[in-house]
Amino acid sequence: MVSRLAAVGALCLVAGCGRSSATTPAAHRSTHVDSLIPRAEALRRFRAGIPPVDSLAGGVATRDALVRRYVRALEQRDTVALRRLLLTRSEFAYLYYPTNPQGLPPYDLNPDLMWFMLSTGSEKGLTRALAELGGRQLGYRGYGCDSVPSRQGANTVWGPCLVHLAPTGEDSGSQRLFGLIVERGGRYKFVSYANRR
Repeated sequence: MVSRLAAVGALCLVAGCGRSSATTPAAHRSTHVDSLIPRAEALRRFRAGIPPVDSLAGGVATRDALVRRYVRALEQRDTVALRRLLLTRSEFAYLYYPTNPQGLPPYDLNPDLMWFMLSTGSEKGLTRALAELGGRQLGYRGYGCDSVPSRQGANTVWGPCLVHLAPTGEDSGSQRLFGLIVERGGRYKFVSYANRR
């Protein structure tokens, strides 16, 4: 019980600091979690009605290009482009969650709860970034991520990352504009848009 509470607490911190994934509000499901349901059954229920996938749809061929596209879409307030760069619910269910440490023992975080926390944190982060930076030239100067990625099955995960910007008329600075980046099969996408703005 203590380990499950610790896991939920850790995920709360993660969702606020950059390990999340946005969806439209209609994609949210009930967050009622029965901790007595075995992990395999919880995952089966979460996947019900979600088409299976075996690769990241769309995405970008390099991590550098992914970050550049994010900044460009933010400058243009292009929410359609921003959504395309983000992990989908199907990709979370079939590719990301099964090998993510939070979903494995000893944490066994329920996929419904993990997805809810990731998606709501991401939605808040994207809304905040668009409100504060969207629609203007950001003076992109590059970015940096933790040098050692996390290997999670077939996934390689980077983060946290800082983006270096120099908007016109403002001092340059580094900001956390998104959460983690995942690579699988040579394609890169954002796990979340949660940030610390």
